[in-house]
Amino acid sequence: MAKEAYPFIIPLALFSVFGFGFGIGIFAWLFLVLALFVAFFFRDPERSIPVEPAAIVSPADGKVVRIFSESDGTTRISIFLSVFDVHINRSPIGGKVESIRYLPGKFKMAFDERASVENEQNVWIIRSERWQIEFSQIAGILARRIVSWKRTGERVEKGERIGLIKFGSRVDVFLPRNVTIDVCLGDKVRGGSSIIGRFNYA
Repeated sequence: MAKEAYPFIIPLALFSVFGFGFGIGIFAWLFLVLALFVAFFFRDPERSIPVEPAAIVSPADGKVVRIFSESDGTTRISIFLSVFDVHINRSPIGGKVESIRYLPGKFKMAFDERASVENEQNVWIIRSERWQIEFSQIAGILARRIVSWKRTGERVEKGERIGLIKFGSRVDVFLPRNVTIDVCLGDKVRGGSSIIGRFNYA
């Protein structure tokens, strides 16, 4: 479980204990259920990371809701994370964190297409010796806090945990021209283990 869960779980658990202690069962059970839900939301399962050098893994759990060709030749893959998905984000490739750019914005529903350009987000660029990937952590209507665990200049491994988005969100990945797309619209993906594309060596 991610450490960011504790500021939510501890007060909820204490309210639950007080509720049982003072005989207010309905409130005690409500706070207990909320505490369990938060623990579920912030779960952090281990993942099997593909070793194939050219493979690009999904930075997040969720559903592929859009595959779009941008004007610069990149392909944007949008992944929607519901409140029931794991919200730990992972690096799509191994390399150096070239930049992390924070963009303030709105908090539209994460499945809204306008969220990709209008919502609060962190834009990452990861560069390896040969390749580069850009992706965005995008806040949703409930997610008012994007957390980054890495800093510019640090190195990351493929599938390594890099941060999280709290309570429902969206991740956009921008794949270069020299990538073969390996997902389809509607696919469910798992962060760090699902391959969403492969670099072409030629």
